[in-house]
Amino acid sequence: MIVLVVGAGGREHALVWKLLQSSEVTQVYCAPGNAGISLLPRCQTVPLAATDIKGLVRFAAVQGVGLTIVGPEMPLAAGIVDAFGAEGLTIFGPTQAGSQIEASKSWAKRLMQESGIPTAPAVVFEDFAAATAYVATQSFPLVIKADGLAAGKGVTVAETLEQAQAGLEAAFALGRTVLVEGFLQGEEVSLLALCDGSQCVPLLAAQDHKRLGEGDTGPNTGGMGAYAPASHLVTPDLLNRIQNAILNPALAALQSRGINYRGVLYAGLMITPAGDPYVVEFNCRFGDPETQVILPLLQGSLVEILLRCAQGHLDPQQIQWEEQAAACVVLAAGGYPGSYEKGLPIQGLAAAANTGAIIFHSGTRWSGPARSGQILTDGGRVLCMTGKGKTLSSALEQAYAAAECVSFPGVYYRRDIGHRLVSG
Repeated sequence: MIVLVVGAGGREHALVWKLLQSSEVTQVYCAPGNAGISLLPRCQTVPLAATDIKGLVRFAAVQGVGLTIVGPEMPLAAGIVDAFGAEGLTIFGPTQAGSQIEASKSWAKRLMQESGIPTAPAVVFEDFAAATAYVATQSFPLVIKADGLAAGKGVTVAETLEQAQAGLEAAFALGRTVLVEGFLQGEEVSLLALCDGSQCVPLLAAQDHKRLGEGDTGPNTGGMGAYAPASHLVTPDLLNRIQNAILNPALAALQSRGINYRGVLYAGLMITPAGDPYVVEFNCRFGDPETQVILPLLQGSLVEILLRCAQGHLDPQQIQWEEQAAACVVLAAGGYPGSYEKGLPIQGLAAAANTGAIIFHSGTRWSGPARSGQILTDGGRVLCMTGKGKTLSSALEQAYAAAECVSFPGVYYRRDIGHRLVSG
């Protein structure tokens, strides 16, 4: 089978890496891909943007692609699945209507409220003055969210009125609609589920580290590292509660709106000190960097699992897991998530590979033609070092050993990934 993966980051590198382990996959194309993806065997990067839907449809049809897998949220929200479906092409991901669960936080909040899904209370504003007046009457902390897509960075946790006002300014700069939410105490966990339109099958729970700084300080990012399984947070009993109180009602609510949801339903959850799960957000795609720790633990054929899911008949028995742990550390550009420099030479990749860690490229490119010249930085999150081991500590040890081998000007990474569990 020929497979097309749409996207360019560490998530897409992990998808391609895992797909190539399936014997039935003869060729993988990745559009547009990155330098690391271009080095994989039986894989070719394609100079098509993830949002070039017409070009991607044409490419898939001409090349005889049997399955397309969409990594990022932007093309999903733009209707790539609808466009592929109109041409009879098999694609993994929700339709444009289903993608609203991530593309519009206000739409998702209404769905949760109407379905009784536990989530923080929220008020939606389309007027900056009204929102500013409202936050002035509230106690803190508050959470300010831009309604649309913001690459994981459209959220401000405001501890003071001044921070709330700044968060509102930033959020309204991204769009007309802004949510002001109550703050949920607890630990965040990511639970990704595969949905085939009629059932929701959860994958391993993972914990992402969204804040830039150690000790979970500083601004939110797209994710600075993760580990899986987060079984200390999501026990079998709690997973059963999440299935019945969150995943199943969300799928039923989508069905009631005439949406045949096939793809990933990502539930970003807060587990309160009392052990109760609340939805912080829903996403419509694989998480990044959660994918980089979940897929290395997956047994069996990813292409077969995703193909059956896209066709509407997922077999939960196909989803089996290694009894190990995985952890990843993201190497970011200096200045991220603000402004940062691109085109910086990366050193030490061969030494990092010798540690046994899996190196997933997130934002890299070649200085010359593909597979020639120097590998350069090309994004805010540049590389993701994933380690595996019998314990989380051993997985982290491998990931950090690889991280220490790599250098580029301004490189930054958190040195406390997994700190809550390892220190606890």
